[in-house]
Amino acid sequence: MTSPQPRPVIEVDVVMRHEPVTGPMSRWQAWRWVLGDVLLRADPDEAPALLPDEQHEPEAVTPVDTAAPPGASHWLFPRFRVELFRDDSEGYFLNLNSPTPCFWVVWRADEDRLIEGEPLAVPQTVTLSYHDAGRWLDAQERVEQVSAPPEVVDWLRGFVDATYQPEPKRRKRPDSFKPLTDRFGQPVRISTEKLRGGGGPRAEGGDGGAHG
Repeated sequence: MTSPQPRPVIEVDVVMRHEPVTGPMSRWQAWRWVLGDVLLRADPDEAPALLPDEQHEPEAVTPVDTAAPPGASHWLFPRFRVELFRDDSEGYFLNLNSPTPCFWVVWRADEDRLIEGEPLAVPQTVTLSYHDAGRWLDAQERVEQVSAPPEVVDWLRGFVDATYQPEPKRRKRPDSFKPLTDRFGQPVRISTEKLRGGGGPRAEGGDGGAHG
C-alpha cells in the first residue's frame, strides 16, 4: 500500500503595517492596521520545515513599503504555511483567473497587546483559495489581500493544471420543450378538438378565454 503524497506547501512571512490615519477619518481614528505584504521565504520547489505556531511571534522590521505614510511601523509575523488541497482546486483556479492573483490573510486584533494604544493586528492564516477568502468574509472576519509574486503564481498554476477538472456543462434544453404560457403567465394546453366552423387546433389558457 502506497503512502499518500504530501500536499504542496510553501512558507511565508506576513507583514502588518501600523499607520496614522489621514484626512477626515482621523477625527475618529488616529491609527489603523493594514496588510503590508506576504513574503515568500524560499523557492516553492524547496520543501519547508514543519514549524509550530509558536514561531509566529512578531518582530518590528524596517519598512518594506516605501509608499507607507510617515510614522508607519511594520511588524513581521514569520513562517505561515500555505498548503494546497486537491478538493479546493476550483478555489485556486478562480484566484489564478482573477485580474491579480493574490494571497488572502485573515487577521484579528489582540486586545492584550497594544501598539500606539491600538490592539496588535495578529495574522491567523494565509491562503491562495478564492473559496476560503469568501467563507471568511461571510463570517465577518477581517480579510485583506496582496498580490502574489510570479514564482508563487507559477507554482499554483502547476497544481491547478494537474488537479482541476471543470464540471461538464449541462446541455441546454431546446426551446421547444419550454412550457407554453398565456399572456398572463398561466400554463396552456393544446386541444386537438376542432372548433365549430372547421378551425384547427386551439390553445386553451388558464383564464378561460375572453369574456364578452
